Amino acid sequence: MAHLRSRRRLALAVPVVLSLTASLGFLPAAASAAPATATAEQAADAPVLSYVVNTKADHRTVAKVKKAVAAADGEVVIAYEKIGVIVVRSANADFAKTLRAVPGVQSAGATRTAPLAPAGTTDAGSAEYLTAADAAKLEAASAKTPDSEPLEADQWDLRAIGADKAAKINPGSRNVTVAVIDTGVDDTHPDLAPNFSASQSANCFGGAPDTTPGAWRPYTADDYHGTHVAGEIAAARNGVGVAGVAPGVKVSAINVTDPANGLFYAEAVVCAFVFAADHGVEITNNSYYVDPWMYNCMDDPDQRAIVDAVNRAQLYAQRKGTLHFASAGNSNHDLASDAIDDASSPNDTTPVPRTIDPGECFDVPTQLPGVVTISATGSENLKSYYSSYGKGVIDVAAPGGDSRYQLPDTPSKNGRILSTMPDSQYAWLQGTSMASPHAAGVAALLKSKHPWLPPAALQALLKAQANNPGCPASYDQDGDGTQDAACEGGRQVNGFYGHGIVDALRAVK
Repeated sequence: MAHLRSRRRLALAVPVVLSLTASLGFLPAAASAAPATATAEQAADAPVLSYVVNTKADHRTVAKVKKAVAAADGEVVIAYEKIGVIVVRSANADFAKTLRAVPGVQSAGATRTAPLAPAGTTDAGSAEYLTAADAAKLEAASAKTPDSEPLEADQWDLRAIGADKAAKINPGSRNVTVAVIDTGVDDTHPDLAPNFSASQSANCFGGAPDTTPGAWRPYTADDYHGTHVAGEIAAARNGVGVAGVAPGVKVSAINVTDPANGLFYAEAVVCAFVFAADHGVEITNNSYYVDPWMYNCMDDPDQRAIVDAVNRAQLYAQRKGTLHFASAGNSNHDLASDAIDDASSPNDTTPVPRTIDPGECFDVPTQLPGVVTISATGSENLKSYYSSYGKGVIDVAAPGGDSRYQLPDTPSKNGRILSTMPDSQYAWLQGTSMASPHAAGVAALLKSKHPWLPPAALQALLKAQANNPGCPASYDQDGDGTQDAACEGGRQVNGFYGHGIVDALRAVK
């Protein structure tokens, strides 16, 4: 669970978005030069890395570049011709440099700093599993409320956004699917099986989709993150366990993690966005950042290629009608600041501490144009202590949990989020990883009611219906006399909540 959502975003202010779109849409090709072939000795000694090569999106250019890939001792894994992204493996240490000099190549770079193994996310803290004693207590409390799920008494998060009441009006349409791009989903879980869409699920590790039945599932029980996220979105109201925000919509799984280290590499995420778009997915949830760089800086050719490739894929999905949600991160960073310290990159080898400019170095996919960025709140509708924030960066907020300063009046008094886990279990987790699926669930309800809304209009309606508590008078959470974060903005838009906390009840009304 290396890094599931401990980060930030790229669609900062509007000028940043525009400059990013321009730079990625029209990346200049490197100067022309004949591709050099690696020597046999180099190939024998160099590690095999994965690369993305980004070209003009036309058949002739892609075909020529594929020949150049072979000449540079590269092996094409898959070519996404419609977006001009080629996924390659090569042991040639000069592969990326060589390809950047090929006519038609707009950017090229390694997607990792560690060699491929033979064979990260945004939750804050480890999972706390539900025990039999806990379950009995929750079932007794839930029974006092008609039509409640057995464990719903502990789901303060549903009540915080009116999802419990919304389900009685419209639980969501079976024509809407939310794809969980994550560590896989255990579709055999009794709360997820009724709403799971196998035909829209795959494993994208390596860059090419594997739709073999069950390939989308988590590799081990420790890869629970995606299953927890899926339950928050669409756990069925079927008299079992918990309920999701949109219990009537479908949920699918696109596993993008490396089985050797659990990281989320660019080639897998590119595959996921394209697969989701081509299989009719309306909404994706992305509670992670693309490894190995927490922030991808545009002055580094490898990192620039990662941003370019993933952005092409997610924009392709938007053009086909898919809206993306991503978590803001758990570092309590001001993502609208002038500088951020990144001590974790690259996270697949040895990190080298650096200070980055958020206007030039981007969290992917969170900061990509058109992606909805979500901050986390606790049971008192206050920004969670860990949640990153930033005026012009956060779009909306949603319940992600806060076990330190915001404890709910529930049977467990647990400030985190209770949801599904592999092997038919349940557990509490907290993080912006948990906030993003709540917002995605509300968007699924909106899409159910307004099926023809394109992504931009759907996002605008989500923001318009959100409830903004405004900046708090004080944010001294630990009472030491020092503000723990500075909220900028007013009641309509601010750095803690963006346009506000999402509202499921408004979505269905």
